[in-house]
Amino acid sequence: MLPEHCKDVAVKEVSFDLTEENISNNIKGKCAYTRCEYYVLRNGNDTAVLSITKADGMELFRPIISHMIISMPEDTVYLKDEKINVINQPAMAEISQHYPDKTVVVEGEFGHVSFTAPGKPLRLNVLDVVPPYPSKLSSLVKTALDSGMIDLPIVAEYSDLDVNILAKAVNDDAVLFPCKASGIRSDKKDYYLDQLPEINEKCTLIGCELSEKIYHSIYNEDIERIEMCPRKLAPQDDQKRIVKCCKIKNGHKLDGNCVIVPWGATVKEVIDAINDLFLADSSHNS
Repeated sequence: MLPEHCKDVAVKEVSFDLTEENISNNIKGKCAYTRCEYYVLRNGNDTAVLSITKADGMELFRPIISHMIISMPEDTVYLKDEKINVINQPAMAEISQHYPDKTVVVEGEFGHVSFTAPGKPLRLNVLDVVPPYPSKLSSLVKTALDSGMIDLPIVAEYSDLDVNILAKAVNDDAVLFPCKASGIRSDKKDYYLDQLPEINEKCTLIGCELSEKIYHSIYNEDIERIEMCPRKLAPQDDQKRIVKCCKIKNGHKLDGNCVIVPWGATVKEVIDAINDLFLADSSHNS
């Protein structure tokens, strides 16, 4: 979908109309720098993108022996946005989603230029519990994709499990939530397990298996429970997905197309988890 590095891309202002014939005639007999693999040709607002093949050798500048046009002006968009790191593959993949079937050339941070050609990005579903808003895992994934430590064209899609909606299914007089700090509220009488409340009404727990075990340990009785664990509620499909689970103490765990990180995950743990989730396929196919 895009060059390995912006150093592989040369931008050239030209005076000729960007037609296939003109491009071919003007590239004949030319030499290119040893690192150059692509040309972005600009004539006013028109842009064309092509790849080049150079003669073998050790010289800094070598003859161009062939070229392939990647996109002509009618299929090319040129953007200027100094906030975009053009060597960040997730950032470039995200931009490409706004211009389907177009080659998108970006002049970004530090004036660096690269492009993304039409193709299918790798999609990652981020499933987490709210509130708080945004969810912690969503924030961690966005930071991870911006970090430059994930060298894959991944586009994240964010899905929320709203505990407030889960609570509406409670028929008892009161609702028990795992933690008060999350900001969860209910129209019914609400309690929070971390506050060790004295519960006087028939109550339903919105929580995971661990919350149920904690309740039983404190009160020595069972309680009706509605599941809120993203790992348990995740759809069983082919979508690549990342979730949190309190049973994972550190690092991450792969489970098919799903990767699970700790409830208190760090950015590094999320980066490692995402890389492992997608690169696992590459290692299996190699």
